[in-house]
Formats: sequence, structure tokens, C-alpha cells
Amino acid sequence: MRSGPTWFNVTSLALGFAFLYLPILILVVFSFNASRLVTVWGGFSTVWYVELLKNQQLLDAAWVTAKVAFLSASVATVLGTMAALVLVRIGRFWGRTLFSGMIYAPLVMPEVILGLSLLLLFVAVDQSRGFWTVMLAHTTFAMCYVAVVVQSRLIGFDRSLEEAAQDLGCPPARTFFVITLPLIMPGVVAGWMLAFTLSLDDLVIASFTTGPGATTLPMKIYSQVRLGVTPEINAVCTILVGLVTIGVIAASIVTKRHEVQRRKDEQVALRQA
Repeated sequence: MRSGPTWFNVTSLALGFAFLYLPILILVVFSFNASRLVTVWGGFSTVWYVELLKNQQLLDAAWVTAKVAFLSASVATVLGTMAALVLVRIGRFWGRTLFSGMIYAPLVMPEVILGLSLLLLFVAVDQSRGFWTVMLAHTTFAMCYVAVVVQSRLIGFDRSLEEAAQDLGCPPARTFFVITLPLIMPGVVAGWMLAFTLSLDDLVIASFTTGPGATTLPMKIYSQVRLGVTPEINAVCTILVGLVTIGVIAASIVTKRHEVQRRKDEQVALRQA
């Protein structure tokens, strides 16, 4: 029986990667285009990155997006981790099915419906729309993704470590912060990164819940692209791609090192036992 990749598998994989990453590569290349015409190559230049630093509207939108993404991801990580603990650690309780359904519903619900429902909620409670409404809206759907990621980490967690710590007199709260949280930290970090990325590129929900002075970068880019793509848009998109790539690589390195250290600690514990 012949093993190894076939020409069909290699071709399919190459076409798949080309379909996903070739448009991004073209965007990055043309962000260094000296010509103002986006589709005409006029030579290598970084002039549009310099012009981007002079575009105060894009800079303000980027700052708003960064603040919303950081705050919503942080709050969503805390709430999502608590929800995952409830689903995994607490057995049958009244309303578990409803609670679980509320966690998973935003994952499959169209963003238009979610954004419209949040808009109606803010209008009903007479809440003026702006920065905080966008942050709350992003927290609402991001915490569901965090809950799913952390829940998958908790399912395979060895609870005998917690039981051993509590048998030695460690209180439950201290056991969680000293034993449980460090071991599930890769899942928590992955959930935070996912929530941050989802908030960073959200357009639909932010469009429904935003207000004056809270224009996010995706909204600003979309409004300008409707009038035509400019080299500055390519430049800001390239910076976003670079930041996300660096974040993903950094998170992967930290997670891998944490896993290696955890395996070493387990081997040392087994040898001492």
C-alpha cells in the first residue's frame, strides 16, 4: 500500500492555501505600492504608511477598536471562564439546559439578529449608544467563544490534583488560583486571543450598537472602501494582519512552552512518587 501524499492531496492543499492567503499577500504587497492607483504597480515605497500616520480619523478609529477589543476580551474571558466552570464542575441543576442554550446560541445566531436585538435592548433601557455599548455588545458574543474553549480544556482536567491540594488543607479558592487556573491557562489565553480577534474585526454588531465618537476601524474602513480602495487602506490592513499574526505566534509559543513545562513537572512528580 502506497503511503505519503498524492498529487491530488498536494494540489488540493495548494489551491486551498492559495485561495485563503493569496488575497492577503496581494494586499500586503500593494500596501508598499508607490502609485496612488491600487491596481497599478508603481514601485516599492513606504509613503502610504507615512500618510497613514497623518490620517487622524483612521488613528482615532484604531485606538477605539483597540480599547474595545482589549476591554471586551478581558471581561469576556472572566465571564466565559466562570460559565465553563459552571457547565463542567456543577452537575445537574435547574435551568442547566436553558443556561447551556444561552451560551451556545450566539455562536450560531446571525450577527444581524444579534446586533438588532442588542440595539433594541439599549433603546429600551434608554442607554445612549457609544463606546460602552459597543464594548458590552462585543463582550456578549465573545464570552460564548471563551466558554467553549475553556470548557474543552476543563473536560480533560485531572481533578485528582485539586483533591490532593484540598486534602493537604488548601482552601477551594486558593486551590483554583494555585492549581486549576495555571493548568487551564493555555485555554484561557486562547479564549482571550479569540475574543480579542473577534472584537477586532467585527463590523455588523458594532454598526448597530455604536454612536457618536465610537467609530471602530472596521466601520471606518468599510465606509471608505465604498468610495474606493486607497493605498492607506492597504497599509492599515497590513498592520492589522501583522499584529494578529504576531499575537497568534506569541500565544502558540507561550502555550507550547507551558505544555512542555507541565510535562516536565509531571515526570518529576512521578519520579519522586
